[in-house]
Amino acid sequence: MSGEVQAGGRTRNRWGEGERLRGEILAAASRLLSELDGEDALTIRGVARAVGIAPASIYQHFSDRAALVAGLTEYEFARLRTAMETAEARIPARDVVARVRALLHSYCRFAMDNPGHYRLMTANGTRPRGPMIDVIGLLTSGFTNCADAGVALRVPAERAGVIAFVGVHGRVALFHSSARHASPDAVVTFADELVSLVFAATT
Repeated sequence: MSGEVQAGGRTRNRWGEGERLRGEILAAASRLLSELDGEDALTIRGVARAVGIAPASIYQHFSDRAALVAGLTEYEFARLRTAMETAEARIPARDVVARVRALLHSYCRFAMDNPGHYRLMTANGTRPRGPMIDVIGLLTSGFTNCADAGVALRVPAERAGVIAFVGVHGRVALFHSSARHASPDAVVTFADELVSLVFAATT
């Protein structure tokens, strides 16, 4: 049986397709965040209009705007993680240092290409911290692979992952806050320089 048509011409999800609608809501919120002047302009009604559903349908998945923002934050971290893992996978497994660089390059590019999303993800307050720890975990795993391959580190892999994350996060923050942006390539170059400092020898 085909789904019912809602106002606005959108076909209502069949029973059991709630997760698909939740994903559509988050994808629409993500697109809107690219167009709006910050998270504060994101509204339940605006997202509902973008999806083609009634606002009440959003409340079936998110109890209020705060819950929607929290869900969007996790959605954006999932996008970032996928981008980083994809970039790493393009590098041969034997080139462990290049794989770490690829992870950091991807992180920098995502943050620079999605400033509104990145501000949302790294804002202070009651944002979910688990996804951020997962990103640090990707970097830590990359440095662990380097150590296992015989590439000497100046600090343990766990600390290297944190140092790399804090370093590139700070550099990206400077990029976003500068009235005259430096070249995005300069941010990526900084990531490379930071990685080199973590290793006991130039790599």
